[in-house]
Amino acid sequence: MSTFKPLVFSGVQPTGNLHLGNYLGAIRKFVALQEKHECIFCVVDMHSITAQLVHEDLKAQTRSIAAAFIAAGIDPVKHIVFNQSAVPAHAELAWIFNCVARIGWMNRMTQFKDKAGKDRENASLGLLAYPSLMAADILLYRATHVPVGDDQKQHLELTRDIAQKFNIDFSARIKASGLGVDMMVGEEKVSGYFPMTEPLIEGPAPRVMSLRDGTKKMSKSDPSDLSRINMTDDAETIGRKIRKAKTDPAPLPESLDELEGRPEAQNLVGIYAALSDKTRQQVLDEYGGQQFSVFKPAHADLAVQVLEPITAEMQRLMADPSHIDAILREGSGRANAIAEKTMADVREIIGFL
Repeated sequence: MSTFKPLVFSGVQPTGNLHLGNYLGAIRKFVALQEKHECIFCVVDMHSITAQLVHEDLKAQTRSIAAAFIAAGIDPVKHIVFNQSAVPAHAELAWIFNCVARIGWMNRMTQFKDKAGKDRENASLGLLAYPSLMAADILLYRATHVPVGDDQKQHLELTRDIAQKFNIDFSARIKASGLGVDMMVGEEKVSGYFPMTEPLIEGPAPRVMSLRDGTKKMSKSDPSDLSRINMTDDAETIGRKIRKAKTDPAPLPESLDELEGRPEAQNLVGIYAALSDKTRQQVLDEYGGQQFSVFKPAHADLAVQVLEPITAEMQRLMADPSHIDAILREGSGRANAIAEKTMADVREIIGFL
């Protein structure tokens, strides 16, 4: 039997303006991954309606994510760039995985608890089943690796649980069909169809925090625009936000141990490290012992240097929606070809006529 072909799947939701956290936590990493891996980059527009059904302009938001992918350096010719809803197999496989997954698994998802809040009875069924659709996104292409942030690790673990249960439950049929790969699940050897997808978590700023509160994640839903740097912000706005970022009165420390307990300082150092492709310790080697009045202007200059060309290219691409739509159509055609092969196999394994 063959082995699983190495493949990276990455997805970003089209919900509101992209900010620095989205760029450093996801898109910048995607650009680096494409140099060494075969990649599929997806705008997961179906996920965007799980928590909020009605959006002001979902099409424009979807194009914005695609534009950000390309402006940041993702090559839509060498790799696949598409929007999720253009490939119907995502929904088909998600339904099958709804029947594989257990309700208890879903109830343990901390992100559902956070997003649903106290009134869980009023949350959509889609929000509860969100991780099942995420598993379908990944396993539809039998992806072996997914770059994830800290807040998505639990969902990837559930993806592995779904893949494992499917492989074990249908092991005999997978083996009989000749469609699987011999693999170990715990101490049991099974013929598995879906890989046990591995997370890719790397970089000095895996989680970018608010510029106004270093204990909270940077978010587009924060009422204060000063809490985040939007990918559409101009140079003057970026500089102003960094200069106004909350800090403490002490100078920057010289060691990582001294950063502990200083969330705002830790956040700014992490962001600078990610933007400059340095480690946090290298940043402290350069600026340790100095006041934020010295560090912040240098930080602002670096952020503008990195982000301004991407913002300009995003604006150029967004001015021609038909061009973005053509890229997404071409990508969805390539994605569909892979997805339909997977679904043909899955239907055969399950026994659908």
